[in-house]
Amino acid sequence: MYSETTRSIKVTVKPFYLEDQSSPAENHYVWAYHVRIENRGKETVQLRHRHWKITDGRGQIKEVRGDGVVGEQPVLAPGQSFEYTSGTPLPTPSGIMVGSYEMETRGGENFSVRIPAFSLDSPHQAVRLN
Repeated sequence: MYSETTRSIKVTVKPFYLEDQSSPAENHYVWAYHVRIENRGKETVQLRHRHWKITDGRGQIKEVRGDGVVGEQPVLAPGQSFEYTSGTPLPTPSGIMVGSYEMETRGGENFSVRIPAFSLDSPHQAVRLN
């Protein structure tokens, strides 16, 4: 698991390789990732936008931006959390993802919350020590 806290918002990510949805012979590898967002602060916040940088094993970067996550823009009061699972395909047997969420306070202030970089590993990649 990978975790990072920004301004009392803790983001934890756990990636999973999906063997049953992948086709290594066709250079198609798929991962799911489970995200937990916890509000450990004293103010209510709403997740407005997401931004991902997905880098494949060749160094090719794909950026994804959008409103909310999985069709929602969750509101998190102090002590509350929100969890979701999403996924991504890659043309290589490994990669890395990193990103951020744009949060908004009840007072209208926007701030960025870091999503920790996490490794997308499969049993089909060459063994490397990073």
